[in-house]
Amino acid sequence: MRIEYHRTLIADHVRIARYYEALRRVVRKGESVVVDIGTGTGLLAFLAAKLGARKVYAYEAAEIGAVAERLKTLNRMRNVELIPGRSTDIIEPPRGDIVVTETLGNFALEEFLVETMNDARARHLKAGGVLIPQGVVQFVAPVTASRLRDELCAWDRVGYGLDFTPARVMSLNNVYIRKIEPGDLLEGGRTAAVWDTVDFRVSNRQTRKGEARWTLKRGGRVHGLAVWWKATLVEGVELATSPLAEPTHWEQLFFPALEPLQLAAGETLKAEIRTRSGFDAGTDIAWSLAVVSADGKERGRQALSLAKGFLP
Repeated sequence: MRIEYHRTLIADHVRIARYYEALRRVVRKGESVVVDIGTGTGLLAFLAAKLGARKVYAYEAAEIGAVAERLKTLNRMRNVELIPGRSTDIIEPPRGDIVVTETLGNFALEEFLVETMNDARARHLKAGGVLIPQGVVQFVAPVTASRLRDELCAWDRVGYGLDFTPARVMSLNNVYIRKIEPGDLLEGGRTAAVWDTVDFRVSNRQTRKGEARWTLKRGGRVHGLAVWWKATLVEGVELATSPLAEPTHWEQLFFPALEPLQLAAGETLKAEIRTRSGFDAGTDIAWSLAVVSADGKERGRQALSLAKGFLP
C-alpha cells in the first residue's frame, strides 16, 4: 500500500478546497445521498458527511480502504458506508443524488475516468443527479526549451565510442511527468490549444483523439509537447494542472519529439494525439508532430507511441 501517495493527496490543499467547494454547493443537508468512487483515505466521503449528506457510499478497491475504515471509526462517520471493490463491479448499486470522484491522474484519464464515469452516470446516479467532475478539457502546447528532451538523450553521451541510439529512441517514445514552466513553452503557454473535451454528463468513448496547430510568428525549435487538463467540478468551480495555474500535486506531461523540429517564421506545427484507457487494456498514448510550410506542404513528420517505448 502506497501511503506516501495518499499523503501527497492530503497535502494538496488546492485540490481539497476545490472539491470541498463543489460539494458544499450541491449537498442538501439531511437529504442528499452521495456516492464517492475511489475514496482512498475517505476524505471526500467524510467532507460530504460533514456537509450534511444523509448517506454516503464510498467505494475503494485498493488496500487503502482499510485505512479509510479506521479513519471512519475514529471520526465517527456513522452515515458513511465503505464498500470494498470497484464501483463498476457492483451489481445493482445504490444510487445517489451526487456522484463524486477524484480519479484524475497527471494524464487526466489514466485512472480510467471515462469508463468509471460512463458507469457512474448509468448505474450509480439518480435521474437529475449531479456528477463531480462534470467534465475535463485537455490542453496541449509546444515545448520550445531543450532541457526536457536533453535529459532523455543521455544515451547520446555514453561515450567510449559506443552507440546507444536504439535505447534513446525507446526513451523518447514515452510520456514523462515533469514540472513544466511557462518559459519552457511557445509564447509562455499562452497559445495552448484544446485537443480534447469530455462531458461526463453524456456517454463518452474511451478512445480520445485530437489535433492542434500553431503558426509561428518567429522561427524556432520545438522539442516536444506539454499536456495538461482543466476539470469543471460543478458550474463555477474548476481545478487545473496548467503551468499557469496554482500548483497542485499533479504536474504536467512531456511528450518528446524524436528530433527537434526547426520551424521558420510563418510555418505551422501540427500535433495529433490519440489515447485509449480502460480497466482491461490499461492506457495507450500515441502522438505525432509535423511541420507544415506556408504553402501547405507537410515535412518532418514524426510518429511516436508508448507501444514503441517498451521492450519487445
